[in-house]
Amino acid sequence: MKQRILVIGAGFAGMWTALSAARLVDIHGRDNVDVTVLAPQAELRVRPRFYEPNAHQLAAPLGELFEAVGVHFIKGAAESIDAPGKTVGYIDAAGQPQVFHYDKLVLASGSGLALSSTPGVAQHAFDVDQIEAAIRLEAHLESLKDLPPSEARNTVVVAGGGFTGIETATEMPGRLREILGEQADINVIIVDRGQKIGASMGEEISQSIVEASNTLGVEWRLGVSVQAVDGNGVTLSDGQRIEAKTVVWTTGVRASSLTEQIPGERDRQGRLHVDAHLQVLGQDDIFATGDVAYAATDAIGNYALMTCQHAISLGRHAGNNVAAQILGVEPTPYSQPKYVTCLDLGAWGAVYTEGWDRQVKLVKQEGKALKTQINTQWIYPPAADRISALAAADPMIPVVA
Repeated sequence: MKQRILVIGAGFAGMWTALSAARLVDIHGRDNVDVTVLAPQAELRVRPRFYEPNAHQLAAPLGELFEAVGVHFIKGAAESIDAPGKTVGYIDAAGQPQVFHYDKLVLASGSGLALSSTPGVAQHAFDVDQIEAAIRLEAHLESLKDLPPSEARNTVVVAGGGFTGIETATEMPGRLREILGEQADINVIIVDRGQKIGASMGEEISQSIVEASNTLGVEWRLGVSVQAVDGNGVTLSDGQRIEAKTVVWTTGVRASSLTEQIPGERDRQGRLHVDAHLQVLGQDDIFATGDVAYAATDAIGNYALMTCQHAISLGRHAGNNVAAQILGVEPTPYSQPKYVTCLDLGAWGAVYTEGWDRQVKLVKQEGKALKTQINTQWIYPPAADRISALAAADPMIPVVA
């Protein structure tokens, strides 16, 4: 009887999990193990690029790739996980409830922007968390040209000065001038609770963020937060009012709520604690990977972040190890000691750093060239060729050399 591996999610972690599991099954010449992916779409949505324009183009099809490597795909949305019963309930493409019986489960359902209780956010703010939201923001920005010129029309407030907030804000002056004209008096304002620009990212990278912000005309309001959003702007915690037709919310990310249906320990972001093989602690048949896994990257106290850099490696290891458990072969412990960042800073360029202390290695156009390569090549799926796709899923391949 065939053993069934179910992977929930087709993001970076889910896609690489499926490929890696198929790879190990292929290496051992087994035909009694099925690998199935359950996800709403057979496509990799390139989430790290959703701050860019043309969001509708930022998805890569996976159907042919899955067919090439023998991975089954079910179009549907997982709704329930019964760990003792080893079943997953989902709604299929026709809107009907279905049940999948698995032998091994890999949860790779990703993360999403944490819901904010700030008044007016749900009704009036935009975000770039999912492709539909990024498309909605783009349509809104295009519609600004139909409004009469005003300070509010020309102003974008970005709530949150983290990675996504900075990339969104520094890209925004160019996006707005493309729509409103080169002579438009553009205002882009980042509202951040921190006392220093880019403080959470380290001193070196902070200097590049400051220089880029000054060059691009991106303003920072520090030590404050957005207290309320309405159709014409925001009110800050210190009482300041900013008139703005566009507010982009980038604060707070949380793991998929499906993690709550699996018995186990979770961190503050809802990620499941896993062992070195990415098996959920206390669960014999369930693995977690990508943004739903709280996984140690090394032996000195660093843990994977909710980034595609970590999701790719986590996926390759999870797929390998879930298949190894079925095949009765040695798993490959997850280890990803090298950490890098490449922060896009709009027309100024980008800044590339290495190490958890973020030592700056490339800036401006050198950094931008690397960022472009990462965004348009490195993070995309392999070609739909069985041999090369399976080879690319080897967990021992470093994501960054």
